[in-house]
Amino acid sequence: MDLDTKKNLASYWFKTLQNAFCESIIELENSKIEFKSTTWKRNKKKDEGGGEYRILKNGNVFDKVGVNFSKVYGKFPKRFQKNILGAKKNPNFWASGISVVMHMKNPLIPAMHFNTRYICTTQDWFGGGMDVTPSKKDEIEKKEFHKILRNMCNRHNKTYYSKYKKWCDEYFYLPHRKEPRGIGGIFFDYKKDNFYKDFKFVRDVGITFQFIFKKIIKKKIKKKWTVKDKEIQFIKRGRYAEFNLLYDRGTKFGLQTGGNVDGILMSLPPLAKWK
Repeated sequence: MDLDTKKNLASYWFKTLQNAFCESIIELENSKIEFKSTTWKRNKKKDEGGGEYRILKNGNVFDKVGVNFSKVYGKFPKRFQKNILGAKKNPNFWASGISVVMHMKNPLIPAMHFNTRYICTTQDWFGGGMDVTPSKKDEIEKKEFHKILRNMCNRHNKTYYSKYKKWCDEYFYLPHRKEPRGIGGIFFDYKKDNFYKDFKFVRDVGITFQFIFKKIIKKKIKKKWTVKDKEIQFIKRGRYAEFNLLYDRGTKFGLQTGGNVDGILMSLPPLAKWK
């Protein structure tokens, strides 16, 4: 399969997934509220791709949820080339992906994050993952979440779950706080062994995330919460913001490659607090 076909397949899937996620979110909202859609271009003077980010705020279920699709291409800045696989000698790149961040109105429902991407330089690979950040501990939910992820990973390779869970635990960690961001999940990058198998896995990750967020939300949407619960959520959101602004590789990649700033920072919660 030639590289252009691979690019088309990957970007079409990410766009399809954006539509599917948004349909599920609107269904969960069960209200008249809609996403606000914004399309953007990487370079207004010449064609270097762009994307669309959709944001829904102040819903019955979601305080804020963003679903971002992008397909961009061009050249990496010199200062950035050495940090990207396959870009040291040739700065040209192509990248497409989808990212989702959910901040819930009910503080008993965890914040949830998902992304998958396909990047091409002189090499090409998939990356992505998902993680869950509760503000209140729920061991049963944590166990069920990881069981679903383990079963999904095992459909593809028995080594994936332990490897990608460990990677997630190490990645979503705030060293200045000496604490994890949440209850983990899976995180992977540089998947370039076999396009067919890797793309199949990436599609399953997206479908599984859709199943997970619907399952968690439907289970907890009617649970009663208190003002104290909401205050704890605001503090936890502060930690979330700290990670995304200080450590998140996706945030850095987007900003350093001319991505849309509002789309990149859609992951930040609508309201957060610090003690």
